[in-house]
Amino acid sequence: MTTTVEDVKSDVRSDVASGDDTGGVFEAPGGNLRIADWLFRSKAASVVWLVARLWLGYEWFNAGYQKLWGSEKAAFWYGGGAGVKGFSAAGVAGSATGKSGASYGWWAGFLHNFVIPNASWIAKVVTLSELVIGALLILGLFTGAAAFLGLGLNVIYMFSGSAGVNPAYALVALFLILAWRNAGYFGLDRYALPAVRNLFHRGSHVKGATLVAPRAVVPLH
Repeated sequence: MTTTVEDVKSDVRSDVASGDDTGGVFEAPGGNLRIADWLFRSKAASVVWLVARLWLGYEWFNAGYQKLWGSEKAAFWYGGGAGVKGFSAAGVAGSATGKSGASYGWWAGFLHNFVIPNASWIAKVVTLSELVIGALLILGLFTGAAAFLGLGLNVIYMFSGSAGVNPAYALVALFLILAWRNAGYFGLDRYALPAVRNLFHRGSHVKGATLVAPRAVVPLH
């Protein structure tokens, strides 16, 4: 019997309609890798992300706490930004010698011309940012956005020549960003994300016209 192109198309449509997994053991029905589908969409994996975000949240919150009320308060919140000045000056000096400093001349120029002269208010912004990032991660509220902001600070610190804990924090933050759908399921995101989705969905309808609604949050399974 001769197989035509239309027969092949019909078979493909039937497989798609029936939800057959044509990708093998490594691919989920939706086309994603099974491990990725489990990590970034399932409720079970939310326990993994709970541990990760509580650890990272505590580290960020404690860093901000020390700058506002703890051992570093004299160098940040109350010290005219002495901590930021010293950190930036070390990055500039290291850039000149090629050791433990800013690796790029343009970034060293940014530190010298902008950060050091404005160290006082920048120190306060850094302090509050670390506190807010830590609190949001601990609460599981807008986890993806909080992790993204934390990753931004890690990149800034690393650009300035500080490694330390930043690579580890950045790696965990990156995975939390990828897991934004379920990383905060055991937290306030369980309620906040559906509320935000519904808010945008209601706002997508305008009198006399229908706008395309934003992509809905994929339900966990």
